[in-house]
Amino acid sequence: MTPVQKPGITEERLQEIKRLAAENSDVSKKLVSHAKIEGRDSYYGLPALKPPVWTWQVPLYFFIGGISGVSGCMAFIAQLFGSDPSLIRVLLWIGFCGAAVCPVLLIADLGRPARFLNMLRVFKWRSPMSLGAWILTGFSGCVTPALLAHELIIHGYGHPLIMAARWAGEASGAVTGLLLAAYTGVLIGATAIPVWVQNRKILPAHFLTSGLGGSSAILELAGFLIPATHILGFVASGIETLFEIFFEAHKPEVDAPLHHGRSGVTFRIAGILEGPLALLLRIFWGSLPTGRHAAAICFLAGALLSRYAWIWAGRASAEDPKTQFSLQRSGAAKP
Repeated sequence: MTPVQKPGITEERLQEIKRLAAENSDVSKKLVSHAKIEGRDSYYGLPALKPPVWTWQVPLYFFIGGISGVSGCMAFIAQLFGSDPSLIRVLLWIGFCGAAVCPVLLIADLGRPARFLNMLRVFKWRSPMSLGAWILTGFSGCVTPALLAHELIIHGYGHPLIMAARWAGEASGAVTGLLLAAYTGVLIGATAIPVWVQNRKILPAHFLTSGLGGSSAILELAGFLIPATHILGFVASGIETLFEIFFEAHKPEVDAPLHHGRSGVTFRIAGILEGPLALLLRIFWGSLPTGRHAAAICFLAGALLSRYAWIWAGRASAEDPKTQFSLQRSGAAKP
């Protein structure tokens, strides 16, 4: 009995099978339709990224760290120009208190002190998180001896070694303080969150300006209503006004969380408080103590709200797949 000959499987036959499967399969049709990447239809409406899980302590750490870091830098500059020792003392205390509170906030977010200590086991200069932990530790190690030496000198202990320790602590604290105030903007800009990546070049300058205005605002509220703090307040609120104008005029699709929802409302209120409102108060009522105090309070409130607005915007951006694909189309994700 002769066996039945099976037809040979040719390349043409395989292509025909693939074509029929693509036409008749519902799964294939869904894959083709969703591959077009049109808004929320991509990924079946599911988030493309995992949103940040930072707790409320992290934006507060950004706020306090920025002010304390800039205060340490200002203390060194004030020392160079021979400013009032009481002014330098307040700046050093601001830096010291911030350096003491910031690790507590980070540990509260991490859950266990050991996790913070583990970040200090190695030094990764390409990792913003590792670099930030070392910057915070370095700033604490600089501002603490500077404050102790300054207190000893004020109370009459003017030994040359103590004065040298003060100068060394203030100089190193100025460098690490600037890094502490700006690195948080680098930290969130180095992630995959679309709205943070889109503004990664602005965030460090924005956070640094907020720290500068916040430090001068605390000095004014502490009673130092001198021309220097007034000028610094003018500069900080003026730059923040320019940032506010930029964000209102430049609205790419990726920045939608900065203009809509809870994060958008908070971001706009924060920008007005630390930008135009604080600037107008200084222009029209800057000659009065109440006017300067009001401007200082507005700036501090706006700087704090802006940190929370950026974190909330990051969460909204990660949960919306549309922003991820609009970022890729604009090419902003490229280094």
